[in-house]
Amino acid sequence: MGVWLVVLLFLSVLFIIISTVRWKLHPFLALLFSAFGFGLLSGMKLPDIISSITGGFGGTVGYIGIVIVAGTIIGTFLEKSGGAFTMAESVLKATGKKRVPLAMAIIGYIVSIPVFCDSGFVILSPLNKALSKRAKITLATSAIALSLGLYATHTMVPPTPGPIAAAGILNADLGAVIMWGLLVSIPAMLVGWFFALKAGSKIQIDPEPELTEEAIQEKMKDAPKAASAFLPLVLPILLILLKSISDFPTHPFGDGAFRTFIGFIGHPVTALMIGVLIAFALPKKLDREMLSTSGWVGQALVNAALIIMITAAGGAFGKVLQNSGIASVIGDTLAKANIGIWLPFIIAAGIKSAQGSSTVAIITTASLMAPLMDSLGFTGVAAKALVVVAIGAGSMVVSHANDSYFWVVTQFSRMDVKTGYKLQTLGTLVEGISAAVIVWLISLFAL
Repeated sequence: MGVWLVVLLFLSVLFIIISTVRWKLHPFLALLFSAFGFGLLSGMKLPDIISSITGGFGGTVGYIGIVIVAGTIIGTFLEKSGGAFTMAESVLKATGKKRVPLAMAIIGYIVSIPVFCDSGFVILSPLNKALSKRAKITLATSAIALSLGLYATHTMVPPTPGPIAAAGILNADLGAVIMWGLLVSIPAMLVGWFFALKAGSKIQIDPEPELTEEAIQEKMKDAPKAASAFLPLVLPILLILLKSISDFPTHPFGDGAFRTFIGFIGHPVTALMIGVLIAFALPKKLDREMLSTSGWVGQALVNAALIIMITAAGGAFGKVLQNSGIASVIGDTLAKANIGIWLPFIIAAGIKSAQGSSTVAIITTASLMAPLMDSLGFTGVAAKALVVVAIGAGSMVVSHANDSYFWVVTQFSRMDVKTGYKLQTLGTLVEGISAAVIVWLISLFAL
């Protein structure tokens, strides 16, 4: 049965690729058909298939839906007011046109320490598009550089929930996890940036095909200053960071009303809605038409709806895979192998590729590793921390059709499924393996 589940996963992914690329089937239907097909052929109970699909779909919408809507509204106001381009001009002055992908990789790396990678990509997408347009480079390069920069810290550096949970399960010192996580994730991020330069430059994607240089210059005449334009992006990130700090085990803000308030305003939904209100101040003159169903807000909602539906369908497919038990099959099989520090990486990579969620892969792998730590000799402070980081590296490998982040990146970057596999999937493979090699090299000296 275990082998059949793995074969079925491979066939499901193959169907998604062929149906969307060759048959031109919409990804929304391809993902839902795959979810139903996998559930039926894997032997899941019929009610469980339905509950998995609806639960995965609804859970993904609940988690990321409002964030995507709010982020799209902010992006629309930044683009139409000209604010995105004044931001781009200020960043280009500091980095130069040739360094846009590196700048986005570093920004993503920093932002994803407190912010989930998918939220971070939504928030930073307007800036990324404007920078790419002004620098006259393909969006493919900067989008994948941003995506992999976000992924590096999302999977390996607390206070992102996955690494924190793994540290707790394995009783690893949080400070040591942060230290080793930073040491591993920085070179891994640079590898991701180099991959984005080499692979992304071969694929031409115009960030804003409807915008000419003349149109951009016209927008910038009445555009807000760069400082004002950055505010609806930066403030939500700072609020989310404050919430992450307040959630530290030491409770730096106490346990009272202030911490509750920070938790409220720092939740991604609240933080992004605050960003929306600030974005309303970007146009030189805000009128009712901009806020109407046919105006800027209405256009943003239409654009966001498509992204949400595809992302949620990916969540439904991922939930069916989770509930089929494929993660346990892969994890239990690999746990019997004795391959040192590579073991947690391979287990996490197998579970991530099978069911889509990096956080689920991290927590499941940590739970499988917990009873094996003593017998494998992972008992010291450094050893436990490196196991957590190795698990995080594995949880990058690979982001594909069953991962909601794959759909966020591809849909916000105007990539088709085939291009997404060439860039996002292959990029996460390269970055994850690079991180694992770095962990292994460190273990030769530290363990």
